[in-house]
Amino acid sequence: MSTLSFHDVRVRYGSHTVLDDVSLEVTDGQTVGLVGESGCGKSTLARAAVGLAPLTGGQILLDGRPVPNRGRRPVQMVFQDPYSSLDPRMTVGESLAEAMPERLGRTARQAEIARLLALVHLDAARAADLPGRLSGGQRQRVALARALAARPQVILADEITSALDVSVQGAVLNLIRDMRRDLGLSMLFISHNLAVVRYVADHVAVLHNGRIVEFGPTAQVLGAPRHDYTRHLLAALPGAVPLKEQT
Repeated sequence: MSTLSFHDVRVRYGSHTVLDDVSLEVTDGQTVGLVGESGCGKSTLARAAVGLAPLTGGQILLDGRPVPNRGRRPVQMVFQDPYSSLDPRMTVGESLAEAMPERLGRTARQAEIARLLALVHLDAARAADLPGRLSGGQRQRVALARALAARPQVILADEITSALDVSVQGAVLNLIRDMRRDLGLSMLFISHNLAVVRYVADHVAVLHNGRIVEFGPTAQVLGAPRHDYTRHLLAALPGAVPLKEQT
């Protein structure tokens, strides 16, 4: 895997600034959690990395070079809604095959599809199913497998558990941890849920009004936050004990 770097990234739509000089690194083999309230620019940052949001300024680099947005794409994004991220007319196997960077013969293709499904803990028989036959959790697993099919160097996971039932979220989060351990994935994990980020992320960046206001190891940022906004987010957690301001 590789290092994805955001350098002084700015995104503006007309007079509205969404991202304002954001700098952040997702280093090799690490999971960086990006947290903040809705509308703070989290998804825009991920979309900018895959060419879906135009930069007003700054750079997004993969191992020191601009991220390619044509041909084989080494940075893959998994979207929030598992019900709209898959083509309802394509079987699971067809969706995975479409994302593969190489054309394979039938036997090799079927073997690769089975391997990808195994990575996300789905039976190979699911390859013949249309998305409509899958649960939300199964669809999100397929979306992860599709991202892996492209053989990415970095994965951007945008609120991938927020549309799932609580009973399913844990299984998907465990899958993310397994994938990081087994595949050495580099990942930007976006969520408004600090408890979820605490479980999966090595480091946490806190985004507020388009700016990174705090960054560091997960235990440090969520255990002893230095910024008022981070403390505000933590205080909003169910059952949270208000944190005293640091001087």
